[in-house]
Amino acid sequence: MKAIRRFVLIGRISTGFLRSAWWPGLGVWLILQATAAVASTPPELVIPRLTRAPVLEDFLRMEPSADLKGRMAKVEGFVQREPSDGRGATERTEVYIGYDDDNLYIVFVAFDSEPAHVRARMSRRENISNDDMVEVMLDTFNDRRRAFVFTANPLGIQRDALWTEGDGFNTSFDTLWHSEGRLTDRGYVVRMAIPLKSLRFSSEAKQTWSIILRRAIPRYNEEDYWPRVSNRVEGLLNQAATLAGLEDISPGRNIQLIPYGVYRAFRALDLSAAGGPAFVRDRADVDAGLDAKIVLKDSLALDVTVNPDFSQVESDEPQVTVNRRFEVFFPEKRPFFLENANLFSTPLDNLVFTRRIADPQFGARLTGKVGSYAIGAFLIDDESPGKSAPPGDPLHGKRALFGVARVTRDIFEQSSISALYTIRRFEGSSNQVSGLDGRFKLNSNWAAEWQAVGSWTSSQESESLIGTAYDFEIERSGRQFEYVFEYNDRSPDFRTEAGFVPRTDFRRVENSASYTFRPEGRYLLSWEPSLSTERIWDYSGDRLDWNVTPSLDFDFTGQTFFSIFFNTGGERLRPKDFSVLPEDRDFSLAARGMNVSTSYFSQVSVRANYSWGTTINFAPPDGREPVLANRTTGRLDLTLRPSTSLLVDNTYILTRLTDRATGAAIFNNHIIRSRWNWQFSRELSLRFIAQYESVLPNTDLTSLEIQKSINTDFLFTYQANAWTSLFVGYNSNLQNIELIPIDDRNRIVRTRNRFINDGRQLFIKFSYLFRL
Repeated sequence: MKAIRRFVLIGRISTGFLRSAWWPGLGVWLILQATAAVASTPPELVIPRLTRAPVLEDFLRMEPSADLKGRMAKVEGFVQREPSDGRGATERTEVYIGYDDDNLYIVFVAFDSEPAHVRARMSRRENISNDDMVEVMLDTFNDRRRAFVFTANPLGIQRDALWTEGDGFNTSFDTLWHSEGRLTDRGYVVRMAIPLKSLRFSSEAKQTWSIILRRAIPRYNEEDYWPRVSNRVEGLLNQAATLAGLEDISPGRNIQLIPYGVYRAFRALDLSAAGGPAFVRDRADVDAGLDAKIVLKDSLALDVTVNPDFSQVESDEPQVTVNRRFEVFFPEKRPFFLENANLFSTPLDNLVFTRRIADPQFGARLTGKVGSYAIGAFLIDDESPGKSAPPGDPLHGKRALFGVARVTRDIFEQSSISALYTIRRFEGSSNQVSGLDGRFKLNSNWAAEWQAVGSWTSSQESESLIGTAYDFEIERSGRQFEYVFEYNDRSPDFRTEAGFVPRTDFRRVENSASYTFRPEGRYLLSWEPSLSTERIWDYSGDRLDWNVTPSLDFDFTGQTFFSIFFNTGGERLRPKDFSVLPEDRDFSLAARGMNVSTSYFSQVSVRANYSWGTTINFAPPDGREPVLANRTTGRLDLTLRPSTSLLVDNTYILTRLTDRATGAAIFNNHIIRSRWNWQFSRELSLRFIAQYESVLPNTDLTSLEIQKSINTDFLFTYQANAWTSLFVGYNSNLQNIELIPIDDRNRIVRTRNRFINDGRQLFIKFSYLFRL
């Protein structure tokens, strides 16, 4: 009977979605297909098999050595995408490509008329965003949908990613490849050697791939491509060149074993202790585990992990969490979940949110592509729910089980249809989500996405909830005019325990449009007026929120940007949202502000925003209703690069609410963070982070408590590649709290100026990649 009910619900989901979004979208698609411009035939690049591997020294004279001349395929004639789409590149670039049984070789020879102005810094892997860089995108299945991305700065510092049409870059992807670079008196040279073991491709004897080559010159705000990749057209891979000449290649046997060991000594405040919060310590907490990857038939990867270390080495970026009505999103940073995460992404954001999994002991994941099907699935446990239950509780020591499966079928040109299923089970309770979604490439400028899912939730008390969620989006991309229409729908009983959906019981419509004028002058490159509108209703048809936001953006030379905006809107709070309300309350809201950023000077980058207006005080004193308040927010990011090996990032965030009648402060929230990174070599670095955060409330106007914390973090890193690494770190946190025994239980009491150390740890972690 359950299966029958679910089948009927899926039918209702599909029918409701078809009525609301599918048929209009299909009609638009047919019209646009009929008027679509005929795409130009992409160029073909045939690359040779090499008898010897090229080395960097072969090209340091800005041309191949004598024995390599004519032996590698040569690419030149790069074309700008930004700032002047279609114009020839300002600086000349030559690329030489070839392969052998083990590697694909790509050598960029980047000429520069002002070599002293090339931006190249010795930095940590991935941290090259403000440098000159070169890049190759490889679509190894030639499906014009997904690609491996390999990027390096002039010193060979790496960044890798996965590109998915419609979803963009997933920079969390890591793989093993080799790069080196060197500055010359005429520019720079970068050599890449990409092992075939690090790629996934079909088992055909003759391979046909797609390729895009890119060079970025930040001081000109310039991006150059081969072949031409125009921003007048939606998408990248539909404009890629065809890569041929690859024959009789295979990754061969590809097994990766990554054992790890970790030592910790810590003292921490345990909030779940039987007698109330209490300190626990361990001077020698030792653990070990194993991650394994097995590549099956060249295109599928099976990952298995036993006793994984899912602690994150990188700390979260600072965010404001005070006076927020809904849960704040913090992105995933743990490597096991980051690899191939794009395979689990859907139009309905964050149906798979792996930060819900806190303490696993085993897990398995299968990802890859077979023919026209891309698949992703994982199964993993989580001991944290059982550990949080006190001893004697029937749930103590129990574990939850998470499962996710997703299949995508490629159809038409750069279009796809997908299915998703997620489940979380824990001792008699369960949450399941399943549904369909798709992406349709309508023509060279228009694309549409849709999703329809249902959820089934049963609690340990045998209560059941059935809910639905829909999404539809149609988007136009172009060099000047851009437009997005988006519809979101969450029923009151929709739940996802494996995802991140902080709000339900609403229907939302958003429209946004912009038009970019491109004078491309000496100083002003472009300016863009835009307008967005948003309306939200609940399932009973009552309007909840509305917003209208016009803005004006300016793009100047020297990576300098400036924008101003104005927002007017409203928000309705209901007694079901805040029990102190006797009836619905409507609030009129307004805000205005500006943003500015510049990297004009290579040693300094500045990003700043400031806004002021009105908002709702969601944390009034106990028993009082939420009220309208004045709000001021600001953020300043200052990045200093005093040398090629030292990077200093500084951040200050301010949020202030004041009473509209008296001007008295309701609260001030300050976050100050400074991050220092010394990169002694490509492998060796030392990082220091200091952060101070405070919430300073006026207890006559808010129920917030005074909060102050000081956190310091040291991390020594030796990283030979993404998996072979040694970390030695120390973290300490101070808070304005005091433990006071009340009725035989410890209670936490906030103090004004007295701090205690509520957590510190020293850890050593080592992992090593064995590739068989």
